[in-house]
Amino acid sequence: MSSNIYIIGSGHTQFGRLTQNLEELIVESAREAIAEAEIDPAEIDAIYLGHFNSGLVPDGFPSSLVKQAHPALRFTPATRCENACASGAAAIFSAMNLIQAGKARNVLVVGAEKMTHRSTPEVTTALAGAGYQNDEREAGLSFPQVFALFAQVYTERFGDPLDAMARIGSKNHQNAMKNPLAQMHRPLTFEQCREVTDKNPLIAPPLRLSDCSLISDGAAAIVLSSENGKAASARRRVRVAAAEHVSDFLPMSRRDFVLFEGPERAIQQAYKAAGITVDDLDFAEVHDCFTIAELLIYEAMGLAPKGQGARAIDEGSVLADGKTPVNLSGGLKAKGHPVGATGVSMHALGYRQLTGQAGEMQRQGAEWGLLFNMGGAAVANYASILQADRA
Repeated sequence: MSSNIYIIGSGHTQFGRLTQNLEELIVESAREAIAEAEIDPAEIDAIYLGHFNSGLVPDGFPSSLVKQAHPALRFTPATRCENACASGAAAIFSAMNLIQAGKARNVLVVGAEKMTHRSTPEVTTALAGAGYQNDEREAGLSFPQVFALFAQVYTERFGDPLDAMARIGSKNHQNAMKNPLAQMHRPLTFEQCREVTDKNPLIAPPLRLSDCSLISDGAAAIVLSSENGKAASARRRVRVAAAEHVSDFLPMSRRDFVLFEGPERAIQQAYKAAGITVDDLDFAEVHDCFTIAELLIYEAMGLAPKGQGARAIDEGSVLADGKTPVNLSGGLKAKGHPVGATGVSMHALGYRQLTGQAGEMQRQGAEWGLLFNMGGAAVANYASILQADRA
């Protein structure tokens, strides 16, 4: 799907261990996006909320919490979207479909999650619900164990990726140092990520703590608009040049999962829809739930051939000063991963990159950005291409 749909405003809370509850996070990000878009809330035609939950909070029906941001949002249709860790992108794509259908001109999209009040075992159990439950071999796996299996199979087929994974972790921690909204402001060297120590234990062999994304609270929001909506007069806007959604089989036993076929198909379809290639990208924000996932995404993006994803990090092309920097925000690894917020965060920060508002994270002269949000073990795959338009 390519379109004349635009992002005209963004909101983004701090990510981390926060005192705010789910409602407060939603309201904070929504108000910021509305203010930045300079839109009258009465002009918003619909609301979508990305929220995974899976028992993390008692708010099982949170879509109308967005209305707490402004009284004028009362009676505006509001819908919650859930698609595992891609719940945020699912909300955005639903909003774009509504605009494409001519049912809305301006749509507010929020993604949010509240996680840190739960223990690590409780969060691990909640997230495991995004796996296949009808095969005892898969139902018993946590997501660290799932992606540990990815790393094991990759090693058997292509060679040991652990050093490349350590470099990815170190890169993302370094990038997060320039992101004031990131959860982790602590640089980690390659050696600190590489070595198994008391501070960097094995979580699910061969995955180390430094290979795993964070348990986080946070929210992000964007306002989407069509040419016949607020986008026509918006002071700043970024065009959604492509938006492609590919879903794969849920059981891992039904696919060669290490090939990352769903992510590759979504990303390559997005390039085609936008009329660009990987060489045109100025940056990418991708779903590094585990460092092995980012490595596989390099291959899905076309930055390196299958089995050679390490080249992208070893040769420096994905570093902050490289040709195609990946996860300038710090990614899920260091920015944080409040599940329902992640996909919206990518779009909010992509918008800021392409309107020159990314601060120390800014990629000067950026025109094209790829955003890739993934749910489950490469099951729900959402690829967006954003193009600079009006800054």
